[in-house]
Amino acid sequence: MTNSYDALLIVSFGGPERADDVVAFLEDVVRGKNVPRERILEVAEHYYLFGGESPINAQLRALLASLIDRLNAAGPPLPVYWGNRHWHPRLVDTLHEMADDGIGRALAFVTSAYGSHAGCREYLEAIERARAEVGPNAPQVDKLRLFYNHPAFVEAVADRAAEALARLSVPGVGGAKLVFTAHSLPLAMARQSAYEAQLAEACRLVAERLGRDEWCLCYQSRSGPPTQAWLEPDLGAQIVAWHEAGQTGPLVLVPIGFLLENMELVYDLDVEIGGLCEQLGVEMVRAAAVGNHPRLAEMIRLLVEERLDPTKPRLALGEQGPSHDTCPADW
Repeated sequence: MTNSYDALLIVSFGGPERADDVVAFLEDVVRGKNVPRERILEVAEHYYLFGGESPINAQLRALLASLIDRLNAAGPPLPVYWGNRHWHPRLVDTLHEMADDGIGRALAFVTSAYGSHAGCREYLEAIERARAEVGPNAPQVDKLRLFYNHPAFVEAVADRAAEALARLSVPGVGGAKLVFTAHSLPLAMARQSAYEAQLAEACRLVAERLGRDEWCLCYQSRSGPPTQAWLEPDLGAQIVAWHEAGQTGPLVLVPIGFLLENMELVYDLDVEIGGLCEQLGVEMVRAAAVGNHPRLAEMIRLLVEERLDPTKPRLALGEQGPSHDTCPADW
């Protein structure tokens, strides 16, 4: 081993687990942004439909348990920590704990597969802010590479999509549209990064594994002023357009842009898009996020292993090859 690390840090977005924390969580997310109070309270209602609990933390706890088991079984047996950008366990608290435990250097797995300012650069900035708050004893933290085209990620997404296809009223029906979804971004932000190209490549690789030649990538969960251009096609608008064109066959939605279940899936897709499809009389099934798929824990282990030992292969499918170890400063 030519590189030495003492621990693995899982870094995620965070989410509330009770109704009393919802507004405070959302205030943390939008801090420094010009978001009207009315919008915060509107989004809070989405969480209240589910008792104020986001599914993301339960998924992370299950993933951590699987990952610890996998590292202990196949190595390297690093201790695993977890810190969030916007809610408990907060990154700064986790880094304090790591410092108290004598951790000097850690690798970070960020729960975002794609490169963009929101999905990569903001995580690095959050880590550095937390390190500065902890002080000189804070561990050095180096991010693992993006994994949108890692074979284990592609396999896991394809498995989730196959499970959804099997839930159609006529399983495997050839007329079902395979629709990948990802979080929309402001167009100017997206075009400064490889976000669109990496998403398209991940969709192509998953569709290829499923034996599907036709697929569509749509964007969801946009926010911000309507005057600002965001990535399109918007999922809801696209579904309406298909319906108006007489394309009323079943839809299989695959949230390829999201690694874990969260409110933008269980509300934006299951409630809002589900309601739209019911209104239009269109059958829709939604694939689960990768979540605690066994291939995910193994993928993280392999990403750690390749960073510790440069002789290990950097696995990647397609022509784009393995991603760089960190995101460019201009993303």
